[in-house]
Amino acid sequence: SLENAYHTAIAMVKFAPWYAQFGQMEGSVFLYILLDLQREGLTAMASSLELEMKKRADHWQSLDYPFGSEMPWDSTGQEEVYMWTSYFGYADKAEVTLNAILAYMPTVPHWGYNGSARRYWDFVYGGKLARIERQLHHYGSGLNAIPVLSAYQKQPDDFYLLRVGHAGSMGPLANITEDGFGPAAFHSYPSTLEIDGYAGDYGSGFYGYAVNASTYICQHPEFGWIAFSGNITQEGEWIRTEITTAGKNRLFIAPLALGLEAVSGKINQVDINPDCGLIVLQLEGKTLLDLSFPDDQMIDLPVGIVKNERGYFEITPEKGETTSIAFKIRRK
Repeated sequence: SLENAYHTAIAMVKFAPWYAQFGQMEGSVFLYILLDLQREGLTAMASSLELEMKKRADHWQSLDYPFGSEMPWDSTGQEEVYMWTSYFGYADKAEVTLNAILAYMPTVPHWGYNGSARRYWDFVYGGKLARIERQLHHYGSGLNAIPVLSAYQKQPDDFYLLRVGHAGSMGPLANITEDGFGPAAFHSYPSTLEIDGYAGDYGSGFYGYAVNASTYICQHPEFGWIAFSGNITQEGEWIRTEITTAGKNRLFIAPLALGLEAVSGKINQVDINPDCGLIVLQLEGKTLLDLSFPDDQMIDLPVGIVKNERGYFEITPEKGETTSIAFKIRRK
């Protein structure tokens, strides 16, 4: 339950203070817990958790480079450091953290290195073939993609952030075998070029995909309309995108800085008319829709679609399992 998640987050600080001084692997989950506590109206728990997390962020703000995990040379503490320093408004520290991530997370035309956060050591501790080598899409890829894509949604004109972040988020899927085995990472030694035989910490990387999986639609000055994790076509004035993520529940339209998340239900397809600002969603199942957009914009939704007490828009198909809704986003 959400209350148990709260107590787990508090226990991390209470019983492991030495570790709490570092950014945690999957530490972004503590922020997601806080946001859910706030949404559910659990004010006392939310305030308590926010206070404990701010103590950690204040400590990071006092350091030049507040990175590391249990080992100072790691590249997985940055995920949580960025998320909390960004949340608490420490923009300078968030920028330092993002730049550190971009320094070890490249974008190159290769499935194994594209978005693959620098990892060399964990085969020694958790691999079947134990040695130091460049690991391809260890869990660092999925975890570091979280802050990169979070930064992109605040800077939707920065195409480089999208390239790096999306590549990292897809890394956990790249190593899955046909029978569903998720390995610790892929061995990059030319004499090997195989996945490792142990799962290692694969689950951490898959967490990065699960919380990040989203379709991104943008208009590039050279390539035109493109979609990441989506199949895009243009028909006259309309841009149509089929959602291809596993959950089909998140969508970000970069030119509008518009984020959509189906907390329940699915988003199967979106049609965009950039000339008039009209957007048409094809939804499956009873949908609870969360929308995020810039403060200087407003949404014109169909009559009858209103927010519930938790802040979600409720959309119920009138017939069958699918429905479509059309709405506009415009300046105030």
